[in-house]
Amino acid sequence: MTVPVKPRPNARAVEVLQAAAFELSPDPALVIDAGGALGAVNEAAEALFGQGLALLARGHVRAVLPEDSPLVRLLDRALSEGARVREHGVQIGLFGQPPFLADGAATPLGDGSVLLTLHLRGGSMSFERAADPSGLRSVVGLGQMLAHEIKNPLAGIRGAAQLLKTGAAAEDAPLAQLIVDETERIRRLVDRMEAFSDTALPQRTAVNIHEVLDRVRALAANGVADGLTLRESYDPSLPPVSGDEDHLIQIFLNLVKNAAEAAHGRRDGRGELLISTAWRPGVKVRGADGRIQKAAPIEVRVQDNGQGIPDTIRDHLFQPFITSKANGAGLGLPLVAKLVSAHGGLIDFESEPGRTVFRVLLPVASETQ
Repeated sequence: MTVPVKPRPNARAVEVLQAAAFELSPDPALVIDAGGALGAVNEAAEALFGQGLALLARGHVRAVLPEDSPLVRLLDRALSEGARVREHGVQIGLFGQPPFLADGAATPLGDGSVLLTLHLRGGSMSFERAADPSGLRSVVGLGQMLAHEIKNPLAGIRGAAQLLKTGAAAEDAPLAQLIVDETERIRRLVDRMEAFSDTALPQRTAVNIHEVLDRVRALAANGVADGLTLRESYDPSLPPVSGDEDHLIQIFLNLVKNAAEAAHGRRDGRGELLISTAWRPGVKVRGADGRIQKAAPIEVRVQDNGQGIPDTIRDHLFQPFITSKANGAGLGLPLVAKLVSAHGGLIDFESEPGRTVFRVLLPVASETQ
């Protein structure tokens, strides 16, 4: 939804350039008119706020933002001071999305309206905000088209693994069973290729997160993490999470795979991975009305000692087709972010040379699950 900004008299050429800069800016930008309504947004703002933009556009912008929103504070300061104001590192939570960090600026335009711009910083991303829906629609179509082609070789792999298991030595039998289990899990995932669609919901049950992580660790140790030091630090007192076991395995297998690839990149050959869990009370997920929806206190961290995430892709890390890998498709993290969001959880990251941490926060299972 883009509403053109009204041109000023006798400055048509200037206004055309300004409108182009507004629309093409990589930073989300919104114009709030003198009446407090949404006057214009650029394409980056549409991608950022997603469906929440419709809620903003239906009425007075301030009425649909939390009272303590830094966006409201920025607007008020700009109007009261009559000048451009900025705030760095503000945490913004909107419309059921995980909170994210941004540098914000509000500039009075002289007619009572205010231009609000945000520069996203590396950190929390929800799938809806990070992903380009048009790009994902093509991914969905491709996945649906390939589903039956994937199932055929999977059946052959599973059958071969079962034959190997019958004649395998005692120490090799668990590896053959692992192949059987994983091909079956992939088949179930292919059956639900709607993973990228808005209607696909996780089949939640009470899941022991450490059993999930043990499975992921076993897969990594015999695959992508071979040759690395792989450590874990678990809080054994954690209650079950509310989640879909297959989806949770997929989330953390993707994160561990990325971490392992980063750790393998160390020139000294001393790559390390750390998987840890902890109880983090006080983390909340906001609903569409800005109210607290559900706590997400179970934290899982995947840490590596690789070179870190390049600055050039940090702000777009969860968008599809964004990758620093020579042969990467750039689809792993967008899927991870969507699955975490579908679980009512949060995902964020921090990165510097020698230390990158991805943190996932998940809700606790209810007694009825």
